[in-house]
Amino acid sequence: MDITKTIAELKKEPGFAENVGMVLTHNGVVRAWSRKDRSQVQSIEVTPDLEKIEALRKEYEKKPGIYKVLVDAKSGLLKPGDDLLFIMVAGDIRENVKPVLAELLDRIKAEAVSKSEATI
Repeated sequence: MDITKTIAELKKEPGFAENVGMVLTHNGVVRAWSRKDRSQVQSIEVTPDLEKIEALRKEYEKKPGIYKVLVDAKSGLLKPGDDLLFIMVAGDIRENVKPVLAELLDRIKAEAVSKSEATI
């Protein structure tokens, strides 16, 4: 996902200006160290459950004040520094947008993405 391009396209959609006062973006990146024990990561194999991610995206897009939710989950063999997960939430005010991004991120990571690290 090209964040700048995606936001520019979003701004062209009917109703954007009338309904959006904030766009929050998450850009998850493969870390060079493991969260488990801080060992060095060579690569990770990522398998997203795209159907589950789409169901979650639709669920959170229905929340009050939310105009649009976009998700782009990468799959396959990734290396440190590679983009892993993009989430974009556009909505009316921060009190509505911030919790949606945080909750959706946590649920995607817990329910819809599996990964296996190759460490040194």
